[in-house]
Amino acid sequence: MSKSKKHDSEERIDDIKVTGAEAADSTEEKIASDSSDTALKATVAALAASQKAVNESATRIAALEAEVSALKDQYLRKLADYENFRKRMFREKEDAVKYANSQILGDLVTIMDDFDRAVQSSELSKDFNSLHNGVDMIRKTMLGMLQSKYGLERFDSLGTAFDPNMHEAVMSESGDCDEPQVVEEFIKGYRLRDRILRSAKVKVRMPQPGGAANEETTNEAKA
Repeated sequence: MSKSKKHDSEERIDDIKVTGAEAADSTEEKIASDSSDTALKATVAALAASQKAVNESATRIAALEAEVSALKDQYLRKLADYENFRKRMFREKEDAVKYANSQILGDLVTIMDDFDRAVQSSELSKDFNSLHNGVDMIRKTMLGMLQSKYGLERFDSLGTAFDPNMHEAVMSESGDCDEPQVVEEFIKGYRLRDRILRSAKVKVRMPQPGGAANEETTNEAKA
């Protein structure tokens, strides 16, 4: 082979090597560029997702803040309503206690009018029997009104067995009886429906001490 041909072959080989190297470099640059684009796209996508999550969180926070504000306003209104209700109930309770006797006092005022008329009539007539009859009529009217409208009933104790729930013994004596008996009534007792409003003040006759034993001894002696 001539030197000229050998030289041309070597140049072509060198050109091929250069071209291969350049192609390899270009491929590496392209791969690097593609990888960079993929990473950038992934980063952009991640940022977009993060921004979306941030926006959703902000929206949720705003909604929760609005809900908390509404609940706070509702709570304050309820608290104010309760406070007004409590004050109103307290006032109504005070009024109920203060004016609890309004009805019965209104009825008693009418009885007072009857007493006034009885006194005026007695001053004009100077008749004791008329005054007595008038007062007795007022008393009966008053007792009837108290019993029918308010459930107040006066009970008699004379001649009944002594009951400490109904009677208050202010005096006592010993006598021939099997159990304590009311023998005198000083002040009448009153019952309000099923409760004793005031005990009757009475005198009580008590069984004689040892009376039952003496009676038994006497019966044995007779036998």
